[in-house]
Amino acid sequence: MFKKITQSLFELPRGAKRLVQVAFDALAIAFCFWLAMALRLDGIFSFIPRDTWSVLLAVVPITISAFVTLGLYRAVVRYMADRALKVISLGVAISAVTLFIVSQALDLGVPRSVPAIYFTLLLIMVGGTRFIMRSIHLSARDEGRAPVLIYGAGEAGRQLLQALDQSRNYRPALFVDDNAAVHGSEIGGVRVVSPLRAAEHIARMGVKTALLAISDAYPEGRRRAAKMMTDQGLEVRVIPSVADLVSGRVRISELRRIRVEELLGRAPVPPIPALMTKTTSGKSVMVTGAGGSIGSELCRQILDQGPNRLVLLDVSEYALYRIHEDLLERLSTTGSTCEIVAVLGSVVRKDLVSRTIRENGVETLFHAAAYKHVPLVEANVLEGVRNNVFGTETVADVAGELGVKSFTLISTDKAVRPTNVMGATKRLAEFVMQAKAQTYPGTKYCAVRFGNVLGSSGSVIPKFEKQIAAGGPITLTHPEITRYFMTIPEAAQLVVQASAMATRGEIYLLDMGEPIKILDLAKTMAHLHGRPAYLEGEAGDTANGIRISISGLRPGEKLYEELLVDGSEAATDHPRIMCELRELPAAHVVEGWIEEVRNSSDGAKVAELMRKLPLSYSQAAA
Repeated sequence: MFKKITQSLFELPRGAKRLVQVAFDALAIAFCFWLAMALRLDGIFSFIPRDTWSVLLAVVPITISAFVTLGLYRAVVRYMADRALKVISLGVAISAVTLFIVSQALDLGVPRSVPAIYFTLLLIMVGGTRFIMRSIHLSARDEGRAPVLIYGAGEAGRQLLQALDQSRNYRPALFVDDNAAVHGSEIGGVRVVSPLRAAEHIARMGVKTALLAISDAYPEGRRRAAKMMTDQGLEVRVIPSVADLVSGRVRISELRRIRVEELLGRAPVPPIPALMTKTTSGKSVMVTGAGGSIGSELCRQILDQGPNRLVLLDVSEYALYRIHEDLLERLSTTGSTCEIVAVLGSVVRKDLVSRTIRENGVETLFHAAAYKHVPLVEANVLEGVRNNVFGTETVADVAGELGVKSFTLISTDKAVRPTNVMGATKRLAEFVMQAKAQTYPGTKYCAVRFGNVLGSSGSVIPKFEKQIAAGGPITLTHPEITRYFMTIPEAAQLVVQASAMATRGEIYLLDMGEPIKILDLAKTMAHLHGRPAYLEGEAGDTANGIRISISGLRPGEKLYEELLVDGSEAATDHPRIMCELRELPAAHVVEGWIEEVRNSSDGAKVAELMRKLPLSYSQAAA
C-alpha cells in the first residue's frame, strides 16, 4: 500500500509535486515545534499557550521562503545528492534562528533550548523523509536493472558510477580494481574487490556485463582487463575515448561494446616523426585504392602530417565518396589548408593515372589498389592479374616517367610462397616494382609486405560479427588455421615510415607479432557478446552458445601465412620494420615475364604460366 502511494507521488506533475512538498514542510515545521516544546516541557500533553503558537506565523513563511530561495523545491527528490543535504541544513538553521529571534523578541514563552531541539527534529524530518523517498524509488527501479561490474575504481570508474546511478538499464553491483589499496573499501555503496576474487562475486550477484572504466591512454591495462572479463564469460563494454569525452561529443554513460581489435591488438610503438613526415609533410601525395581499408587509413595518417595536397584515386564511387567526406570533415576540425582531390577511375588506365599525377604535381605515391579476396581472385584470374599486376605496372611506370620522388607498393604475406592466384599476382607486382626501380633510378621504389589487418573489409572479423549477431553458426574453414593480424592504424603508420627508408626497390616486412588461431578469435568474439562458443560436434551450451561450423579450406587457402621468402632479413631504423635481403631480378627479365602473361588470354593458362615463373607459386603447398 505504502509503495503504491509513493509511486503515485512520483508520477504527479512537477508543479503538483512541489505543492505537496511545501504542504508537507509546513506541517513538519508545526509538528517539530510542538514536539520540541513537548520534549522541553517533559510531556507530550503539556499545555502550550495560544500566544506561543503564534511564533509559527513568522517561522513557517520564512522557512518556506528560505527553502525556495535555496532551491530545495527545484531539486528532484530521486536525484538528490550531497548538495541537497547542505541546502536542507541551511534552510533548517534559518528556521531555528527565526524561531529563537521572534520568540525572544516578542516574549512568547518559548524556552531558549527549544530552537536547538527544533533544529535537530526538523533536519531529520525534512531531510530524512526525502532520502527515504529517494531510497524507495531507487529500490523499485533497481528491480528492472541488470547488475553490472565496473572494472576500474579510479576517477573514470567513479564518474561512471554517478552516470549509471540514473541509468534505466544498468545497476552497479561491484567494482574490480588492480590496486590492492582500495580492495575491501566501498565507493558509493559499491564494494571494491581484487580481480582474483571477482569470480565468486560475479556468480553470486548474477553479473553478465562488465564495464571497463580504464582510459584509452592505457591500452595494455584495458586489454588485460577485457581478456580477464571475457574469460569469465561476461559481455564487455567500455567508456568512450578521452578525446570524445573532452570534446563533448559523447557522455561517459554512452558505453560501447569493446572491439576485438582492442583485445587482440598490441601496444603500438610510437612513430618516428622524421620518418612520418619525410615523404608526406608539405608534399603532394597520391593514394590509389584510397577508399579501401588500408588506403583510407593511409589517407588519414598522411593528412595528419600536413601535406599540401592529397589525391585520392579509387574505382569505387561509394568508397571514394566516403573517404573524401571523412577527410573534409577532418579538415574542418583541424583548420588544415591541405587540398583534397578525389579522382574516380581505375589504375589500369594509363591516361587517367598520368593526367592525375601531372596535374597535381604528385611527389609521393602509395599504391594500395588491389583485389585481395582470395576465392574471388581465384575464380577471376584474368581480372585479378589485370588489376594487381598490370595496374601496378601502369602506376609504377607513370610514376617513374613523371619523376615522382617516392613510390610505395602495398603488398601482402600471401605473396610469400603463394598458394593462390591473388598471392601470385602480388608477388609478381613486387617484381614489377623492383624492375621499375632499376629503370627509373630517380624515383625511390619500395614495397611493404604485411599480413591481415583487424577489421578490414576483407577480414574475417566483420563476417564473424554478422554471424554472431544472427545467432550463429560461425563458419570456419579449418580448426587449425592461423593468421597474423595488425590494427589498421598501426599498419598504415608503418607503411608511411617504410616509404621514408626506400632507396632502390626494397621489400619491407612488418613485424606482425605472434600469429592468432582463428578458432580462438571466433571464441573470443562470441565471448565479447556474452555468448559461449563451441565447435560443432563437441559438448557446449546449445541453449545460449554459438556453434562453430567447419566448412573446409577454400581453393588456394593456406593453413599458415608467412612473411619472409628465405628467412633472412635486416633491421632498419624502426624496430617493427625489417628489410628483405635478396638480389633484385634484372628489369628486362621481369618485363619478359609480364609480356608472357599479357599475351595469355585464358585464365587457366595465365595461372599455369605464373606457376612456371620463379614466384614459388604452387597450389600443392596449400
